Amino acid sequence: MKIYLGTDHAGFELKEKIKSFLLEKSFDIEDCGAFTFDKNDDYPDFISKAAIKVSQNSSSFGIVFGKSGAGECITANKIKGIRAILGFSVENVKLAREHNDANVLSFGSAFVDEEVTKNLLTIFLETKFTNEERHIRRINKITEIENLWH
Repeated sequence: MKIYLGTDHAGFELKEKIKSFLLEKSFDIEDCGAFTFDKNDDYPDFISKAAIKVSQNSSSFGIVFGKSGAGECITANKIKGIRAILGFSVENVKLAREHNDANVLSFGSAFVDEEVTKNLLTIFLETKFTNEERHIRRINKITEIENLWH
């Protein structure tokens, strides 16, 4: 499984810690930036790169970081085929994978620490989509809406 990472300055420190965590667990990762701390950088530049990579590889995931995680989640969701969520609890992350087949997880470094992030990320990566007909039907409807604008 390939994992693409993206962040701006506000999530940079957390991204670096999570990058090390994923490498220690032998995940195949690609860092889409930011590569250095720059307080004037803009999250859409890096988040869009990670989300585009995920959209081109259906077996991959994206993990993105920012101060709130909200702008990052919004940016990722602008890319066709992306189903990004803001990770804040075990239940929300688990349900997003089981019911929505979420493929990008966004974290707000102002709201989650390293240990919470590691826990939620592990749940995200280990939880499988249920493939239940009702969830597939709903995702297909989302895709139909998405196709109206792309």
